[in-house]
Amino acid sequence: MSTLFTVLSAMVALMLCAFSAQASPGDDFNRAAAPKPSHLIQPEHGTASELRARRMRERHGGARAGGHATASATPPTYKNYPSFPKNVDNNVSHALKLAVGTLREQLGKPYLWGGSSPGDGFDCSGLVYYAYRDLLEIRLPRTANTMYHLKDAPLVGRHELERGDLVFFAIHTRRAADHVGVYLGEGRFIQAPRTGETIRISSLHNDYWTRHYLGARRLLTQATVR
Repeated sequence: MSTLFTVLSAMVALMLCAFSAQASPGDDFNRAAAPKPSHLIQPEHGTASELRARRMRERHGGARAGGHATASATPPTYKNYPSFPKNVDNNVSHALKLAVGTLREQLGKPYLWGGSSPGDGFDCSGLVYYAYRDLLEIRLPRTANTMYHLKDAPLVGRHELERGDLVFFAIHTRRAADHVGVYLGEGRFIQAPRTGETIRISSLHNDYWTRHYLGARRLLTQATVR
């Protein structure tokens, strides 16, 4: 009996250690559900949020397949910007101002898996897509990992970050990006964190984000801005 009790006590101790390693009280993002399998890139943020996204698509008359709205029923939405004024000296600076302004307007909006509109909510890459798509000549992918591999956007070192750069994180994987935000300067970035949270500004200096930081790309350049 004493041996069995010792084994059970050891197992409980190990479980408690694993739990504390997964959730740090210093960051709300860490209080998400336990990591999903590594092959789930981007849509791993939760079935409850996915269900809400489906209901939103159905409510807005999304196309149906077999009586159910499909994940691709509603194409991703983005903000339509007016034509740039002819007297603009720098298209990149003008595009950056528009993008950051749009991102800030979304602060407090809910996270929604598959979401890319202010009315429904955003997931992490949906927020980026909404703010940037109409400012670009190039095709902007929809998911964090495809954005991370976008060759038209040059890689940027962490100490070379500028406002508007995309910052990527590997939360549930080692080499693939499953989270993206937009750098705002002074070590801050704006993001749509996870199910149950709202769009917010976070710090890259936070231990959690430092640990999961993967890299950055500059999306707005002379070669990419319309």
